[in-house]
Amino acid sequence: MASEVAARRDAKKLVRSPSGLRMVPEHRAFGSPFGLEEPQWVPDKECPRCMHCDAKFDFLTRKHHCRRCGKCFCDKCCSQKVALRRMCFVDPVRQCGRCALVSLREAEFFDRQLRVLLAGATFLVTFGDSGKSEAMVCRLSPNQRFLLLDGDSHHEVEVAHISAVQVLTEGFPPGGEWPHPGVGSRLSQRPLRCGNARATGMTLQCGAEGTRLQLTAGEDSSSNRRQATAWLVAMHKATKLLYESRDQ
Repeated sequence: MASEVAARRDAKKLVRSPSGLRMVPEHRAFGSPFGLEEPQWVPDKECPRCMHCDAKFDFLTRKHHCRRCGKCFCDKCCSQKVALRRMCFVDPVRQCGRCALVSLREAEFFDRQLRVLLAGATFLVTFGDSGKSEAMVCRLSPNQRFLLLDGDSHHEVEVAHISAVQVLTEGFPPGGEWPHPGVGSRLSQRPLRCGNARATGMTLQCGAEGTRLQLTAGEDSSSNRRQATAWLVAMHKATKLLYESRDQ
């Protein structure tokens, strides 16, 4: 029964939108927390000129809509076709110059850092104010919706419920205040580095009740530390995408 429920949650379907073909979850609630909704296109009648270079549209100068922002541009200002994975497009889609740069930067996350999160890393994990730590492998679930923590016990944290993130660094006090638990739709972040400080862990605040989870990189071997640091870098990038998805 559990496997059938999981299969339904991960099921996807191919849909056609005005912007192109998309492979989306059958149930919207089970989509990736890093995803973005398709924008509403600016109506043709409201954009007689290119919204970047101000060229007037006519029979020879045709208008095109950027698939990421929905604004109108001439072919010169909206000629690039770039992968837009956050909207689940199957093929690269037309984007304006500004949006294309953003999508190209995000491609690094999906091509490299997402793999690091899926592979996981070992941390000493402390739940709440218990003061007790447990060595656990922390990794992102294949559907990107949960952080899975496995050690002597098993825990799952829904990524969409992460409300604040604080990076812990070596030789630099964490400082700062947590947002009020009621502000669950916003995501507070700390810089990954400060001067020569090295990231050694991360504290997550989850849910409306403000449950805290602290991940601390162990000192057992240099390879494990490198893997843990890479995971923290990738998770920091993931929280930025999560913030953008909520702020859309």
